[in-house]
Amino acid sequence: MILVTGGAGFIGSNLQAALARRGHETVVVDWLGQDGKWRNLANHPPARLIPPSELESFLESRPPLEMVFHLGAVSETTAVDGDHTWATNVELSRMLWEWCADRRVRLVYASSAATYGDGSGGFEDDFSLPALEKLRPLNLYGWTKHAFDLLVARTLASRQPRPPQWAGLKFFNVYGPNEYHKGRMISVVKVKYDEVAAGGPARLFRADQPGMQDGEQQRDFIWVGDVVDVMLWLLDKPSVSGLFNLGTGRARTYLDLAHAVCDAAGKPRQVEFIDMPSSLKGQYQSFTQAPMERLRSAGYAGQFTPLEEGIRRYVQDHLAQHDPYV
Repeated sequence: MILVTGGAGFIGSNLQAALARRGHETVVVDWLGQDGKWRNLANHPPARLIPPSELESFLESRPPLEMVFHLGAVSETTAVDGDHTWATNVELSRMLWEWCADRRVRLVYASSAATYGDGSGGFEDDFSLPALEKLRPLNLYGWTKHAFDLLVARTLASRQPRPPQWAGLKFFNVYGPNEYHKGRMISVVKVKYDEVAAGGPARLFRADQPGMQDGEQQRDFIWVGDVVDVMLWLLDKPSVSGLFNLGTGRARTYLDLAHAVCDAAGKPRQVEFIDMPSSLKGQYQSFTQAPMERLRSAGYAGQFTPLEEGIRRYVQDHLAQHDPYV
């Protein structure tokens, strides 16, 4: 039995679909709400669906878990409720870490590239305390994810109990199906598709960094199927533990992305530049790129999907279909 927190969410439901295809019995911990989020699970329902408020009582029943994938979090980069975000992203993660260590259950948890802040300190997934302590996240979400990475590093350094396998994954810019409930946090690929499908141009923020041309901001965009493949690889490799970047290793410009969306949708390449909202100024990463040597050194040999191919799959196999869900 495998537990997936956040299993009705974007990455979680894609993982749930892959686990269901493999025949695993799964328990999903999540809220479905009233915005159609249930559709993320409609094609591959779990054995059980538990609201987060009942997670501790479920764990007290000593379920026969093989693995926990902890993907549930407050993931909005614009989150402002510090108490709620800390309780969800740090304290809940701490509880699961301790439970897994005590019960000898393997644990994979979601960290984030937001922990790297503006990137001035680089993007190396070095799990040593001195390296982690140098990072300066730009927002509350990134700070809480960083706080849990630090907690894990200090736990390991002090030789306190740990799960038999543990892995933290620093997700970079993930895109793909089943993200439709995310509101303002939906991927830029989906936003640009909606714009061009409606007959307008793809709108991009003007560059706010000296010497940078409009549209030349770069991110490491990764297809959600590649993210799931790495998590399944960890499930198959119980000897692998560590903190790992999870991107493609290659930054691409927003202009590349906008052109790929237009091409996949069969629309002319029309791009319009707009001012960045004041709410994002000072919190916007103009460049991210994941060094992937640590994951490769651990033995992962899978190939990452090029941006144009990932966008083609997303647009043509999902967004342009009557049923866009996995």
